[in-house]
Amino acid sequence: MKQFRTLLLIAVITLGFNSVQAQTKVGHISTDLLLSLMPETKTLNADLEKLSKTYESELKAENDKLEAKLKKYEAEVASQTDEVNQQRSVEVQQDRQNLYQASQIAQQDIAKKRDDKLKPILEKARKAIEDVAKEQGFTYVLDASSIIVANGTDLLPAVKAKLGIQ
Repeated sequence: MKQFRTLLLIAVITLGFNSVQAQTKVGHISTDLLLSLMPETKTLNADLEKLSKTYESELKAENDKLEAKLKKYEAEVASQTDEVNQQRSVEVQQDRQNLYQASQIAQQDIAKKRDDKLKPILEKARKAIEDVAKEQGFTYVLDASSIIVANGTDLLPAVKAKLGIQ
């Protein structure tokens, strides 16, 4: 009798797991592709490119000034005292350091603006994926970039439609 109960308990548990597994739907989506198709991402990339070119032109202008100063100082090195040449050398080193720091600040500013503006875009994409998954009864949605075999349902077309992307 005890063996029958144990066997019955195992059968109930096994059938219970099978019914739970049968209800699980798994889909996949390429979030990188989705983000690249979103108009907000295209606008963000264009804005960042414009900002990058602005910084690049400013840094190039500063670099050109430094190069002109350096050529002038090199041409005048023989006619100046050692003390003046030493002072000019320190000045050029300081200008190079300032240019390097300006370059670092520009890169940090671009990265910060990218992160700040990308956050709502990512949230919008995530919300659309969650809504489509809920509407279609998916329990799990995996990112296609981390899947080796993706024979399940691709949610990209449905999410694009939800976002109004052609």
